[in-house]
Amino acid sequence: MRRVDRVRLEKRRRVILTVGLAFTLGALTSAALIWRADQLAARGIVEQAEQATAQHIDREAPLTDLPAPLAVPAATAGRTEGSSASADLLKRRHLSIPVEGISRDQLRDTFEERRGGGLRSHEALDIMASRGTPVRAVDEGKIAKLFKSVAGGLTVYQFDPSETFAYYYAHLDRYAEGLQEGQQVHRGELLGYVGSTGNASEDAPHLHFAIFALGPERRWWQGEAIDPYPLLR
Repeated sequence: MRRVDRVRLEKRRRVILTVGLAFTLGALTSAALIWRADQLAARGIVEQAEQATAQHIDREAPLTDLPAPLAVPAATAGRTEGSSASADLLKRRHLSIPVEGISRDQLRDTFEERRGGGLRSHEALDIMASRGTPVRAVDEGKIAKLFKSVAGGLTVYQFDPSETFAYYYAHLDRYAEGLQEGQQVHRGELLGYVGSTGNASEDAPHLHFAIFALGPERRWWQGEAIDPYPLLR
């Protein structure tokens, strides 16, 4: 083979090798870049997921300190024959007004007023009073539950002596010192003070007072609503 031909062949081989090497390096670089991009994307997804999870936990955190179940006094809407009979029975107990200094003519019947955009009946009596006004037991009985709920704030559930009825006091500013579950209380005994805890307006402190007839299970959070207005003397 002539020298000229050998030189041309060597140059062609070098060109082929150079092009091949460049292509290989380019492919490897592209693969590395794609892998790096995938890694960054994956990391971004993880970070986004972690952020979303953290935000979710932050939103839910205030609720984790609340006990369950969330108590709703008055499970049955409206008045029925049963509640009328229960109200007749309660009339003989001569319930007192639970807010100190409030007279009968200052009360307004709010039992059938609509709440929650008109979706539910109030089924309770709102007694307006200054913050810190003493709240007293309407009857003899036992403290069944001291409960902090989202809607009612600081609440007291009191059973009557026969554990047929429950008296519900809500939106309290604070409890009476030493008040505890299972405690026997007398009519007029201090339970707490008027406030606006829960979903009550800060500028309208009041006592949300409800009565309901207990079922056979005597669950403090469940019963048939009875209008307190005609029963308070």
